[in-house]
Amino acid sequence: MSITVRLFASLRERIGFDETRLDETPATVAEAWQRVTDIERPSNTLAAVNHEYVDLDHPLADGDEVAFFPPVTGG
Repeated sequence: MSITVRLFASLRERIGFDETRLDETPATVAEAWQRVTDIERPSNTLAAVNHEYVDLDHPLADGDEVAFFPPVTGG
């Protein structure tokens, strides 16, 4: 059982990697963040599971891909 966690943009730079695997599947998206870093998650961080936006309490299953990224702004 495993999931892939990906970090984008400033989160990748702040934490120091862009992708990792967790061998034990966390229960939720929020727990996945806690397992990959001790850094507090910025309050405006967006999350997606398998390319769909989700809330942090979204449950995870074996094989999921979780992505964290800062919100995109435009002008």
